[in-house]
Amino acid sequence: MARSCLTIILAAGQGTRMKSPLPKVLHPLAGKALVQHVADAAISAGTTKIAMVVGHGADEVREALNGQFDQMNYFVQDRQLGTGHAVLAARSAIAEGYDDVVVLFGDTPLVRPIVLEAARRRLADGADVVVVGFRPEDPTGYGRLIEKDGRLRAIREEKDASHEERLITFCNGGIMAFSGTRVLSLLDAIGNDNAKGEFYMTDAVEIAGGRDLKVMAIEASVEDVMGINTRVELAAAEAAWQRRRREELLLEGVSMTAPETVFLHHDTQISADVTVEPNVVFGPDVEVRTGARIRSFSHLEGALVGEGAEVGPFARLRPGASLGARSKVGNFCEVKKADVGAGAKINHLSYIGDAVIGAGANIGAGTITCNYDGFGKHLTEIGENAFVGSNSALVAPVSVGAGAYIASGSVITASVPADGVAFGRARQENKEGRAPELRARFAAAKEGKS
Repeated sequence: MARSCLTIILAAGQGTRMKSPLPKVLHPLAGKALVQHVADAAISAGTTKIAMVVGHGADEVREALNGQFDQMNYFVQDRQLGTGHAVLAARSAIAEGYDDVVVLFGDTPLVRPIVLEAARRRLADGADVVVVGFRPEDPTGYGRLIEKDGRLRAIREEKDASHEERLITFCNGGIMAFSGTRVLSLLDAIGNDNAKGEFYMTDAVEIAGGRDLKVMAIEASVEDVMGINTRVELAAAEAAWQRRRREELLLEGVSMTAPETVFLHHDTQISADVTVEPNVVFGPDVEVRTGARIRSFSHLEGALVGEGAEVGPFARLRPGASLGARSKVGNFCEVKKADVGAGAKINHLSYIGDAVIGAGANIGAGTITCNYDGFGKHLTEIGENAFVGSNSALVAPVSVGAGAYIASGSVITASVPADGVAFGRARQENKEGRAPELRARFAAAKEGKS
């Protein structure tokens, strides 16, 4: 039978060093709040229930997470009296009785489910307390994990550590897991006889050792326990997340010629055999299907790119853009809330908004759909295999039938029937021999101004 698990996420801190009225745990990483990343990791690791301990900005945190997690309850830490005090704010949830209790921090968004699963495995194998440690390049400032005979004996803060203990490079990462039958007894035994008068969860290690309980440490990467306290650290975490996700996509069969220049959103979906060229940004809600090519300097959000389609270079897909298989949106084109049919082409310098473009249609350079009249948006419909000449303006609402032809430079204000030809421009007139007279007039005007 699967073990039950309560995950307590501490998210009550003020985060003053972020220099923002927004609660620290709600700052975005890859477009998702820090604390959401943490909760997602807990869910992926098989947690039964989440106890979110809130304080500063509690209402904002609740509102941001509303509806995201069915198994989440909220508990308020009314005073900031240390991590041990924060965990006990969720006492009623702990008392419900779980096999495992895992404590996470709402500002450590890079923790992976595999780390939490490893901690829980140690509990299943008989450990009473598990501490997640890491080995930084420079351990200065971190609490050291003091081990002996395969067990963790203490977490020694650097200021209290001996010279020999300071040479230890295995440091406390903050994440802890407890046997559900032991956790309340251990937490209740924590005192606040220290300089700050606070209750530190890490004291549970020595308390457990004094009771001859089994305390162990496991090792995670630096990124897994990376806490966010400043915008500098947030930027570093973003870079780490992006690197991880790019590597995952590369291993899944996506080609990137310069991965470090591609930026992804947390929900970006890219299928195998897609090619992404340098300097591409994926905003929220983008799916790119097999065989598509996203060329350099393109920006996509709220868009679907079909199989074998091509986007860019220098293209922008806005929310509601849906490109059919083998379609193309090329140089300096923008598409918004438009269905582009299979094999259709929008090659250069065009704006297509609030439109339906039929399969095989060709949209000439400089074409725009005039979708907004100052009061509302209107639809442009272009049929299959229609041809729209360059520098045309289609004033919505308007439709162009299948196989129709729009002459270059036209302003189309009325619907065009299937297989029809439309000219919507002024008739050209040639005035033979008049150019010298015109030049003389311009020159005289220029002299008059000088």
